[in-house]
Amino acid sequence: MKRVMVVVSIAAAALFVLSIAPVRADEADQLTYFTFSAPVALPGVALPAGTYMFEHPDVNNAHVVQVLSRDGNTVYGTFLTIPVNRMRETDSSVVRFEEQASGAPEAIKAWFYPGRTEGDEFVYSHNSR
Repeated sequence: MKRVMVVVSIAAAALFVLSIAPVRADEADQLTYFTFSAPVALPGVALPAGTYMFEHPDVNNAHVVQVLSRDGNTVYGTFLTIPVNRMRETDSSVVRFEEQASGAPEAIKAWFYPGRTEGDEFVYSHNSR
C-alpha cells in the first residue's frame, strides 16, 4: 500500500508541474497579433485602428496570409503573398509599410515573423493604391 501511495504522489506532482509549465503555440501558422493606432491598408481592404491576427492558415502553403479580428471571428482577408527577405531576424514580429498618398492609410507592404529572415510581401494591384 505504501508503494502505491508513493507512485500516486509522484504522478500527482508530475501533473502539477506540467500544468504550470508555459504553453508554446505551434509556430507552423506563425500566429501574430498586431495593434495599429491608426487605419492601415492591405490589398483591397482598409482596416480601422485596432488589434488583428495575422496567420498562415495553410501551413503547407507558407505564402498565404489570413488577417482576422482579434477574437478570430471575422476574416478581413486571405492574401497570396510573395517571399521577401530582410538582412537580419528580430525577436519580435515586424510589418513594413509602404508610402501612400497624403490622407490615405499606410499600406502594409510585408510581414516578418520573429526569428526569420524570410517574410511575406503583400501584392497590390496598381489600381488599389
